[in-house]
Amino acid sequence: MRLLQVSAEIYPLLKTGGLADIAGALPAALATAGCDARVLLPGFPAIRDGLRDGQPIGQFSLPWGETVRVLRGTLPAVPGAEGSPVHAYVLDAPGLYDRPGNPYEDAQRRPYADNHRRFAALGWGAAHLARGLDAAWTPELVHGHDWHAGLAAACLKFTAGRPVPVVFTVHNLAYQGLFSADVLGELGLPVSAFQVEGLEFHGQISYMKAGLYYADRITTVSPTYAREIQTPEQGFGLDGLLRARRNELGGILNAVDAAVWNPATDALITRHYAADQPAGKSRCKAALQEEAGLAVRKGAPLFTVVSRLAEQKGLNLVLAGIDSLVQGGGQLLVLGSGDHALESAFAHAAQRHAGSVALRVGYDEAFAHRIFAGSDVTLVPSRFEPCGLTQMYGLLYGSLPLVRAVGGLADTVVDADLATLDDGTATGIVFASFSEADYRHAVRRALALYRQPRAWARVRQTGMQQDFSWTQAARHYRAVYLAALQIPSRASS
Repeated sequence: MRLLQVSAEIYPLLKTGGLADIAGALPAALATAGCDARVLLPGFPAIRDGLRDGQPIGQFSLPWGETVRVLRGTLPAVPGAEGSPVHAYVLDAPGLYDRPGNPYEDAQRRPYADNHRRFAALGWGAAHLARGLDAAWTPELVHGHDWHAGLAAACLKFTAGRPVPVVFTVHNLAYQGLFSADVLGELGLPVSAFQVEGLEFHGQISYMKAGLYYADRITTVSPTYAREIQTPEQGFGLDGLLRARRNELGGILNAVDAAVWNPATDALITRHYAADQPAGKSRCKAALQEEAGLAVRKGAPLFTVVSRLAEQKGLNLVLAGIDSLVQGGGQLLVLGSGDHALESAFAHAAQRHAGSVALRVGYDEAFAHRIFAGSDVTLVPSRFEPCGLTQMYGLLYGSLPLVRAVGGLADTVVDADLATLDDGTATGIVFASFSEADYRHAVRRALALYRQPRAWARVRQTGMQQDFSWTQAARHYRAVYLAALQIPSRASS
């Protein structure tokens, strides 16, 4: 099965969030499931730099007149099946992509004014490859990830040629790729596409809706999130469409690349350890406390946040609970960037609680590994969470997740209550209501559990033994692909 995966970023070349991790790990996993998977990426500088033996295989003109060359090569930094590099197509369009910093925003964190063009180009690139731009390889199916690739399904819908099914994966419905209706003429799509049964969304153009409406199959990154986005509370105005397409919608839990995230082999952490040999974790904790500027106290439970600093992530709850956490003997380390108000609030907390609270603004992949290795608790108290990967990293590294019961968090963490502690299935702390009271109570429960070393060690060991490998996820994706290939393609209707 020849498959073209379309994504805006890919680990380890370019990462702003979990999307990159999934895009980087999925091709190899699919290869083991019998798929010939290649990736299509925009030519951001980091991706261009990571492309080896890039050769032009063709070009196409965009509706506004710009010409894009398509390069074919390999990505040595992205391991494929049995260690061979992933094959990739990269859009060579410096005018669209050759910009420093964040791929979506300028230095002032404002979305680039031409983002509609930059990601329309990605959609048209997918359509041209599906229509035979590379004479040596043509995909049987296109798999687009999130709003950046949402236009691919629409581009295939409105161009002549053989039916090519599209699978579209929602990583976060809150980010929809909304643009003014005035840019429709630049996208190369007919006026008929701009309607409720199309990509129109409250008078704007929605790339996310384009993917949801025109794709043959829709997946999300966890089973619970697939149900949640069909509700008004988490559907962000698209719940009606998702309910109408519920028979084509399903959730596949994200997985973790064990070659990258494994405390027994991780070259980025201070000392290796494993579920049955946990001694090295205490060395990792002491080293992390020292590196972060926290007091090196073995008995202080170390709570950590590795996240975009955004309202979605429930960080206002973390802020509200800092004083009681510190009074309870705990420490807090935050790694992330985003909302300026949240950055300032955490910085102020670090000043008030020097030695007990620390903040590092930005994202540092190596430091993130050391955080999971050295911490006791990973905080993910999200308002909503499509899947979440940090709680999985926390589990595998023996950092008990403290999470809210939403999306993939509910699918991956078993609350430590009397029953689950008794039967040995507990893996973390889970709370239900998005409220300061419930969050603070969850922190108190974590502190109480930490004061019971045997129970804590048992929960930690159970978490570290969880299987989040890509084998099962790849099988589920392959089943979705086969279903899409066996039905009349919406792209040909």
